[in-house]
Amino acid sequence: MSAPSMTLHYNPASPFARKVLVLLHETGQAERVLLKTTIVSPISPDTELNEDNPAGKLPALRLADGNVLHDSRVILDYLDHLHAGSPLVPREGSARWRRLTLASLADALLDAALLIRYETAVRPADKQWDQWLDGQQEKIERSLSYFEQEAVTELSTGFDIASIGVACALGYLDFRQPDLNWRNSYPRLANWYADVSQRTSMQKSRPPV
Repeated sequence: MSAPSMTLHYNPASPFARKVLVLLHETGQAERVLLKTTIVSPISPDTELNEDNPAGKLPALRLADGNVLHDSRVILDYLDHLHAGSPLVPREGSARWRRLTLASLADALLDAALLIRYETAVRPADKQWDQWLDGQQEKIERSLSYFEQEAVTELSTGFDIASIGVACALGYLDFRQPDLNWRNSYPRLANWYADVSQRTSMQKSRPPV
């Protein structure tokens, strides 16, 4: 077994980092990457991470040559070119743009959920803005509705960048918003998630309880 050639700054609770872990397991590359736990928040930066990624955001992947990639979709695309199996990011044509668009919507859902998390867990209660929180929650509901009505059949065709993104987004809602009960409103999405959440890659990347 060779030593890992890349290092991933990640937080086990980060859904964006989880996407990278899922792809690594799906493509048999987990042993190529050393995981470096890095805990950050908007008010608590990490100096080493900032040196690798000036935005101070997770995940960030340091390559063997010292170069650093950041933004989960960039990292996923890079890693997807390093294995011999079928691509998880379509290389060209309408399939590429459709799957990347679905992945982008999953990321937008995650952005809204993370902003809610920061607002309620980091900002003092007397400074929280209820209307702003409601606006973020509405983004989540609109995204879930779209996946339920327009995309769940597509997501079922293969576990690729779009499916990984949506699965990690739903997992994050369960993790941070357990009282949302999204399954009651989106049963087709719930059935799809019940299936994909049993994949080895999803099981091995679950956030801490």
